[in-house]
Amino acid sequence: MHWQHAMAKWANCAPKHQHHGRHQGRHQHGGGMYRRPKYNIPANVAETDTYYEIHLYALGYDKANISITVVDDVLYVSGTREVPEDYRPNFIRQEFPIKSFEKVFHLNEEIETEGIVAKQEEGVLIITLPKKPEAQRVERNVDIV
Repeated sequence: MHWQHAMAKWANCAPKHQHHGRHQGRHQHGGGMYRRPKYNIPANVAETDTYYEIHLYALGYDKANISITVVDDVLYVSGTREVPEDYRPNFIRQEFPIKSFEKVFHLNEEIETEGIVAKQEEGVLIITLPKKPEAQRVERNVDIV
């Protein structure tokens, strides 16, 4: 599968829990409105011959407070952490969540969901999604006779 075609199958969807507060997650700043990225953490997706690998920048989130589940070929990743009640920064710009995050990935038919594993290294959550044997790229050498 070509990289761009694979990425099209990995389209992110909206968080499953929408913010329905008084301001709907929008805040006034400098005369304009912007949407606070309540659920967003950066993600990279890489492909090898035998698996996909998702790297999520989850710095500050302990692995005990991160949940990874697969339901009907959808991968849900969420995390929470304790933040003091009196912690109310006056952000000029906010690009990553402070208290919680949630990412949703639609898996394709190539993934062996029972074999999904995850680890955390230096604040990066690495989720490995093995490909089913029929989806793996097979390379073999051909002898010249």
